[in-house]
Amino acid sequence: MADTKKNTTAFNAEERAAMKEHAAEVRRSTKSTPEEDAQAVLDKIAAMPQPDRGLAERIHAIVTDAAPMLAPKLWYGMPAYYRDGKNVVFFQDAAKFKARYATLGFNDPAQLDDGTMWPTAFALTYDLTNADEKRIAELVKKAAG
Repeated sequence: MADTKKNTTAFNAEERAAMKEHAAEVRRSTKSTPEEDAQAVLDKIAAMPQPDRGLAERIHAIVTDAAPMLAPKLWYGMPAYYRDGKNVVFFQDAAKFKARYATLGFNDPAQLDDGTMWPTAFALTYDLTNADEKRIAELVKKAAG
């Protein structure tokens, strides 16, 4: 007799929650305006625990200043920035998956190609320097195209 029990260990609780958030985001996006999407990102950032919230606020300011053509929108419950309906860059707070650091990530539409290999994600500490912020802005500008 075949075992019909679902394997609930394939994803941890945080991953399942992120998938549920994404499903809700997809349903909401059919009705939401760009302004509502941007507000949802700000609300998500405001709900983050410190020190993730402070870092997310800095990243949001850097991204929106460096690449105003990118549209803020949630992606799996994370602040993300889209071009032509595709996620270019996202911020993952450390608390989301109980990680020891936050992540700034870039997806396929990001135009960061550099030879045959280049990074697509960066670990972020809460002590970003001015030089770090400048580098992030440069990466975001390049990614946005």
